[in-house]
Amino acid sequence: MNLPLYIAKRYLLSKKSHQVINIISGVSIAGVALATLAMVCTLSVFNGFGKLVEIQSTAFNPDIRITATEGKVFTADTTMLSRLRDLPQISVVTQCIEEKAMVQYGGLQAMVTLKGVENNYTQQTNITDALIGNGTTTLKDSIADYAIPGAGLVTTLNSGISFVHPYEIFAPRRGRKVSLTNPAANFNKGHLQASGYIFVVNQAEYDDNYILTSIDFTRKLFGRSASQVSSLELRLAPGSDLKASKKVINGIMGNEYEVKDRREQQEDIFRIMEIEKFISYIFLTFILLVACFNIIGSLSMLILEKRKDVATLRSLGASDKLIINIFVCEGILISSIGAVIGIITGVAVSLAQEHWGLLALSGSGDNLLVDSYPVDVHFIDIALVFGTVVAVGLVAVAVPVKMLTKKILNGGYKD
Repeated sequence: MNLPLYIAKRYLLSKKSHQVINIISGVSIAGVALATLAMVCTLSVFNGFGKLVEIQSTAFNPDIRITATEGKVFTADTTMLSRLRDLPQISVVTQCIEEKAMVQYGGLQAMVTLKGVENNYTQQTNITDALIGNGTTTLKDSIADYAIPGAGLVTTLNSGISFVHPYEIFAPRRGRKVSLTNPAANFNKGHLQASGYIFVVNQAEYDDNYILTSIDFTRKLFGRSASQVSSLELRLAPGSDLKASKKVINGIMGNEYEVKDRREQQEDIFRIMEIEKFISYIFLTFILLVACFNIIGSLSMLILEKRKDVATLRSLGASDKLIINIFVCEGILISSIGAVIGIITGVAVSLAQEHWGLLALSGSGDNLLVDSYPVDVHFIDIALVFGTVVAVGLVAVAVPVKMLTKKILNGGYKD
């Protein structure tokens, strides 16, 4: 039996001669619980926003993207494509060419990222869920090449969804000297007809800058050969393990290629969110530390009240270390109870927010992706919060309790 813990539990549950000690202990538990609740809810909200970004990215970013470690493009020969397509973990392989170009429509111009894809691109991502309009998802036929621009770009060019005149696309000619006398000779020019669709993925990076079109059009415009690609985009088969699949694909591709999952493709966004989450965690830890100072007041009064008990324990042969540990355990019990209450309440509040959206986001509702704060409770965050509360509680009470208890043991306080 752990004697200090046993005595600490008795002290915590027993009635005190001074009722104020019980009140202060209750306030201490409530303070720790509120700080813990705030930590659980805040971390869950950050997780919710991260999950929201990941869900939104499924409309444009593939499960896995393969790019060259050096250079814009690489050669995707028949052997490479066959090896990837034969993997049971992969259901779709799409070749892509993605480069900068200039688009002109009705006297308005904009720099865009032109993304040429194969006809199976609708099977690659959830892009069809992001399409608005009434047209065709076929990007090339025997008559023309077609464009699916982002909604923000359509607004910039003032073209509308089903624009009457084609987009004029300009790209610098590769491998030729720049002509100052005839600037038009420095560019390749192509035309893209309206497909009847635009896409909205609610990410300005794509909505304001991207045009989807056929890979044949982009290869011709940028002077690339029939086997050159800037990336290979892969969709995993249902039930495939992402990490295991990446490992297999890395083994096939080798060190000359980068294999990135969806989160790694938007690494900057997720890194910023992780930094913000960490900073919030640090600030809330300081608030928790302040809340734990209430425990010191409660323990100080308890130590003074139990001076006779301390004298009795010493007479029975208890060491100074055992006596000190009794009150340290008392502080850990108070912080642990507060942590458990705070975690249970925080998880309950987070789950209620997830299901019923109790706390709405402020702003113009039509421009928001969600009406209420998104939340996503992670077990690892719960464990982190509990460990933090116990650790901070121990640090906050250990030194003051030792000093005060030693002073009593040395006769510093008399009845």
